[in-house]
Amino acid sequence: MKLDGIAAFVAIAEAGSISEAARRLRLSKSVVSERLAGLERSLGASLVHRSTRKLSLTDDGAAFLARATGAMRQLDAAVADLAESRSTLSGPLRISAPVAFAHLHLGPALYPFLLRHPEVELTLDLDDRRIEVQAESYDGVVRHGPLTDSRLIAWPLARSRRVLVASPGYLERYGAPRNLDELDGHRGVFYTHRGIADWRFVTPQGVVNVRARPGLRVNNGELMRDAAAAGIGIALLPMFIAGPAVRAGTLRVVDVGAETEAEFIYVAHAEARRPSAKLRAFAECLRQAFGDPPYWDI
Repeated sequence: MKLDGIAAFVAIAEAGSISEAARRLRLSKSVVSERLAGLERSLGASLVHRSTRKLSLTDDGAAFLARATGAMRQLDAAVADLAESRSTLSGPLRISAPVAFAHLHLGPALYPFLLRHPEVELTLDLDDRRIEVQAESYDGVVRHGPLTDSRLIAWPLARSRRVLVASPGYLERYGAPRNLDELDGHRGVFYTHRGIADWRFVTPQGVVNVRARPGLRVNNGELMRDAAAAGIGIALLPMFIAGPAVRAGTLRVVDVGAETEAEFIYVAHAEARRPSAKLRAFAECLRQAFGDPPYWDI
């Protein structure tokens, strides 16, 4: 029985198909199929039903999966412990990160990490969608905003202050709102993944949700910034995106007398999987690079 066969079986069970497991393992579909077949031959049992488009486990497969998953996690932990004890980091590290934040800040922060640990093989996938960390075989995800998945454990990296911004031309044309009530009549530029209910402010009476009139919905923070600078409407943006435009004068901060809810940039990993030494070192490198307060707020 070979470990790569067990790893292939666990990946197939988590992904639901051989082709998706092959993509996550960075192998060809034929190699993954052969590793599964070899495992089944060594066990003398069929582990998956192959009659449907999405594979399902046999009774033997379901029973074996519980033990196999635990064994692979223990092996990962043993490798991580050995690496820590030797003060060396090596092997694959798979991270998902949001597109705009990676373009603007993540690259310069992680390059020193890769230079310091040349044996680490980093795969960085840029995607703003909600990631199933364990099911999609990520070691961790870099994210901004509230943590809504109870199956994840998050390590804060830096505070993230969000501000309302608009172009000088828009404010001259429509007037600058001076309080939350006056926001209702303005056009908003909204982030698709958060929706129009994203404008939440902390007041003495509690958290207040303001719904402006949608002028644009888009799933990219840099396009939100550019749309606001073009005069399309008011946008609620993190300073790591809006900061340079505010300092250059192409965007102005709109003061409505209330702050947004506190948010963080964080690295999260699956609760069920012990974080590796590589992931901990990766997170610490980012934390030091961003600073406290983060450099984009200064």
